[in-house]
Amino acid sequence: MPNKGYSPEQIIHKLREAEVLLSQGNTIGLACKKIGVSDFTYYRWRKEYGGMRVDQARRIQGTGARKTPG
Repeated sequence: MPNKGYSPEQIIHKLREAEVLLSQGNTIGLACKKIGVSDFTYYRWRKEYGGMRVDQARRIQGTGARKTPG
């Protein structure tokens, strides 16, 4: 299966969707299924992007692309 390569904006949107589903009483497995990712991916994304806003994720993505010489 090809890698979907979600952008940081899409990841944050999916994490918010999952939060809403979880607050409605769904299990993590069911919420992950509804947003279209595996449990592992959900936890990895939550660890990396949890609590971020879209503009913060863009800033991180922009700085990660630039490498300092040395």
